[in-house]
Amino acid sequence: MPRSYHSPTFRPQAKDTGRTREDRAMTQRESSAHSKLFSAISLALLLGVSAATAQAQETLEIYLIDVEGGGATLFVSPAGESLLIDTGNGGQNAARDAGRIMAAMRDASVAEIDHLITTHWHGDHWGAMEELAGRVPVRHFIDHGPSIESNAGVTEFLNTTYAALHRGARHTVVTPGDRIALAGIDVTIVTSAKQVLRRPLRGRGVRNRYCADFVAQREDNGENAQSVGIVVEFGDFRVIHLGDLTANTEYELMCPNNPIGTVDLSVVSHHGQPTSNAEVLVHAIEARVAIMNNGTRKGGQPEAMQVLFSAPGLEDLWQLHFSQLSGQEYTVPGLFIANTVDDVQAAMPIAPLTNTRGQGAPARPVHNGQAYWIKVSAQADGLFTVSNGRNGFTKAYRR
Repeated sequence: MPRSYHSPTFRPQAKDTGRTREDRAMTQRESSAHSKLFSAISLALLLGVSAATAQAQETLEIYLIDVEGGGATLFVSPAGESLLIDTGNGGQNAARDAGRIMAAMRDASVAEIDHLITTHWHGDHWGAMEELAGRVPVRHFIDHGPSIESNAGVTEFLNTTYAALHRGARHTVVTPGDRIALAGIDVTIVTSAKQVLRRPLRGRGVRNRYCADFVAQREDNGENAQSVGIVVEFGDFRVIHLGDLTANTEYELMCPNNPIGTVDLSVVSHHGQPTSNAEVLVHAIEARVAIMNNGTRKGGQPEAMQVLFSAPGLEDLWQLHFSQLSGQEYTVPGLFIANTVDDVQAAMPIAPLTNTRGQGAPARPVHNGQAYWIKVSAQADGLFTVSNGRNGFTKAYRR
């Protein structure tokens, strides 16, 4: 019985006439070359798309950590390198604040601190340093130099503990214009030791129209005015962090010309207190989003809130705490506030609290329980999201 063939794609081939064996071989070689070229082009296009997609998905992560009115901000580059600004409070709160910083590190999959900036030598900004450095490696210590205030405890810490900590690492005293090496991120020092950036950042330097209305405050001869301040740039995304820099030095930085330009995100200076946050800075940088690392009774006074809320271009203000100094009149919706207190009040006070010290002042609200950060995820194209760790509320900001 003859065999039968079943092939739906089978077609009888016409007999090849008039072509030599060499002709047929050349045709086959050309076809193979074309096929290889097509495959190479397809692979290159695929790799290009994959690389572009991967680049678009790379993010700079920023954690604003609740250390109860102190300072602690963690930056993590797309390459996984870390920059921590300040380490929160010391004393009986050192273990608490170091633990909160480490929780953010774990969330970011960071096992060590590549760079630690101490903005200035006040205890709410360096207090938990020894505790933290005893738990995780710190590779590079950065500061403005010795404290200019007469404080025996700080002097002893700097001469003994701090010296021992950075003896086995790197230590840099920075000046304005210095850069910090962080893979894929530009970090520029703009203030340090009461000195300010004199050469504008690239493409910046226009005249600051708010300088004419500035009213000088009493001269600050303490540590706040010494604060190390930075501008961080990741592609088109820009953020400014000036520690506790006070108003007169803000003026020195920003006038007569604005060397910073505009930013996407501002970490509100000095916990949102009115001795900082002059219009000459806050209004000139035109931040789209501001985040205030305040405490329940530290920062958020009406004078500062009025400057923030009237800032050109500001879309939202986020806070680490509800502030009794703001009351309902000057606070933001609860969606934008990361932390409550241990003994939650039935209602927020309507009027800002004014008698914060002395006889008759109410007890300060306590918050030693679960703490929540505010997290920023930024892409190089300028898109960024801000998330509230307490309630999961997230908002995206597009250009």
